[in-house]
Amino acid sequence: MDRPEPDVHRVPFRETLAFWVRLGFINFGGPTGQIALMHTELVDRRRWIDEPGFLHALNFAMLLPGPEAHQLAIYVGWLLNGSPGALAAGVFFLLPAFVLMVALSWVYAVHGDVTWISGTFDGLSWAVVGIVSAALIRIGTRALGRPILVALAVAAFLALFVFGVPFPLVILAAGLVGWFAGSTLPSGSREATDLRQSERVPPSWGRAARVLTVGLAVWLVPLGAVVLAAGRGTVLAEEAVFFTVASLVTFGGAYAVLAYVNQAAVVRFGWITASEMAVGLSLAETTPGPLILVVVFVAFVGAFRSPGSLPPEVAGVAGALVAAWATFVPSFLWIFVGAPSIERLRGNVRLSGALSAVTAAVVGVIANLAVVFATSVLFEVSEVRTPFGHEIAVPEWSSADLLAVAVAAVAFVAILRYRVNVVWVVLVAGAIGLVRSLV
Repeated sequence: MDRPEPDVHRVPFRETLAFWVRLGFINFGGPTGQIALMHTELVDRRRWIDEPGFLHALNFAMLLPGPEAHQLAIYVGWLLNGSPGALAAGVFFLLPAFVLMVALSWVYAVHGDVTWISGTFDGLSWAVVGIVSAALIRIGTRALGRPILVALAVAAFLALFVFGVPFPLVILAAGLVGWFAGSTLPSGSREATDLRQSERVPPSWGRAARVLTVGLAVWLVPLGAVVLAAGRGTVLAEEAVFFTVASLVTFGGAYAVLAYVNQAAVVRFGWITASEMAVGLSLAETTPGPLILVVVFVAFVGAFRSPGSLPPEVAGVAGALVAAWATFVPSFLWIFVGAPSIERLRGNVRLSGALSAVTAAVVGVIANLAVVFATSVLFEVSEVRTPFGHEIAVPEWSSADLLAVAVAAVAFVAILRYRVNVVWVVLVAGAIGLVRSLV
């Protein structure tokens, strides 16, 4: 019997709200794991949105500056329930992770030691390898419907992993190939979403101008107030300005911008050290929420150590709020401005081809991230080589952590083959890591 077609127009807001709240507590795995989790829950399990609609939303999110998984959640929330749905999805996607990251940043800044949770985090990271690998297969089997798309995915992987081509160039090249290939590439539904159901205002220049004006005010006025209140030259003012600028150049998501943030936070401003940046990154990798939440750790520690007239804890929380506001509010703005027009353009053959090609390249990107992440998590030792001028970490096979490999493999099979809820996978993996750390 055929499964019923999903209907994005009949999902009650109360039901989607409960889902977004739950998702905020379980969206481990960085962008790849989060995209996979949303795909499993929204497309496969709940049938709230169809495959072409999900991939179309993913393509749009990948073309925007900022965290792609967060923007994907906002876009899908908008499709399901309009502006209230977008706000609920975006806020609750972040809120639990933000609170947890602030708490862990406080532990680090005050006590200088997060060893007591490192075992749990290790276990979570092992599971993430399995989650990401399952995502790669699941999304790849759906997105790579033609040989040219498979070739694009392989080319994207090689360009990133072997040659170190910048992510934006990979996506741009894929988009150009898809644009000129046009109708030779498969595309999703060429019917636009019925905006009378998801958002009752059709796209127009007037609407875009109003949304842009209000959105810019909501985003920038509070940050300007922080700069004026803290005073030029203070860490809080520096963080407000830097993270606002950074939010405009973060094409390709967190992985593409981490080097930029590291260079500024460590070298330019001296808020933290390079080793502390690694601590923050490890926390962001193994907690729910977008990987770019590492900026919360950076801003908290930087402001905590240079609090000015504020108590250190208050300054730290203020820094974390500033970084999060500057980084994530633009995601809502881009979706509210662009989503109606993008939905109406779904019938454009060249645009559909370009977005299909971008999706194929994203599969290669996910493969690259999966390999890099597995190398760093499952092996104790790796050798850095530069065969084509780009550093490649090659693991030393004898240094494999057998328990980590086993947990990753079980997580992979449990999710892909038996469709075990990711919550249980994450909880069990974290418990295994914690137990080993205590033995």
